[in-house]
Amino acid sequence: MNPGLACETHDGVATVRLRNPAKRNAMTTAMWQQLPPLLDQLAADPAVRALVLTGEGDTFCAGADISSLRENTAPRDLAVTAENTLAAFPKPTLAAIRGYCVGGGCQLAVACDLRFAAEGASFGVTPAKLGIVYPPTSTQRLARLTGPATAKYLLFSGELIDTARALRTGLADEVLPEDELDKRVAEFTATLVARSGLTQAAAKEFTDGPAPQDRIAYWAAQAQESGESAEGVAAFLERRPPRFTWSA
Repeated sequence: MNPGLACETHDGVATVRLRNPAKRNAMTTAMWQQLPPLLDQLAADPAVRALVLTGEGDTFCAGADISSLRENTAPRDLAVTAENTLAAFPKPTLAAIRGYCVGGGCQLAVACDLRFAAEGASFGVTPAKLGIVYPPTSTQRLARLTGPATAKYLLFSGELIDTARALRTGLADEVLPEDELDKRVAEFTATLVARSGLTQAAAKEFTDGPAPQDRIAYWAAQAQESGESAEGVAAFLERRPPRFTWSA
């Protein structure tokens, strides 16, 4: 199997799979390059309401392919561009994690909105093992998620942590038995697809930091024009599932 990305969409959920199983799904230069345009395509597709990022087989991603790092063919800005594009994806994103979630793989997982992990998964941020300066945006995103102390622990040491510690520090949102992970991800993303995309998109933007007045006004206008609230209230009163149609 040649390294690359696989994507499939089912019932409003796009699943992007990192595929380089011979190297624990390590990201090659081509994979870093392929991810942003794929994400842009999915972001523009109104049929896509949520996105799952996962790895082929029994591991998520062991980081960047070290051979390409040695050859200097995977410059840091490729990984940062991919990470930032994932973080800016306008719909809910969830990393489904098995096995190793390390280095560039952890970088991608942290850029997702949520992370569900199978028991036995391992997390690590390992630039200190390679003498690499971790990008400032990646460092800050990790610190916002886990808190400064945990971010420093991971970055200073390069040590791997287990799912119990990942859950405790915010690096994982749910930890499940390995054979229950796919079912739980499917159930949860089905819930996301059924909810208001307007609410989700606005909440995603607002949780990133202080909102400028023009963005507050934008979302107020969207709420008024979309009819999402009227549909939600009508569905509640009529005791039926709501039919939300707004798309980012």
